[in-house]
Amino acid sequence: MTEQNTASETEFSRSIGQTAMRALANHGITTFVQLTTRSSKSLLALHGVGPKSIRILGEELATRGLTFASD
Repeated sequence: MTEQNTASETEFSRSIGQTAMRALANHGITTFVQLTTRSSKSLLALHGVGPKSIRILGEELATRGLTFASD
């Protein structure tokens, strides 16, 4: 999967960064619904996913009425 393909194969905004998008995609997480099965803490443990990405994804989840799983 190339960097360009990763962005087009996920629902996530490019503002989380290519590294975070790639890390999530490599773990099979490409949709907001899939994010709800993971805690923010477990996502932070993925190499390439940082606090800024978690904040942005959390905001995006909230706009959809969703949240991360409990930590």
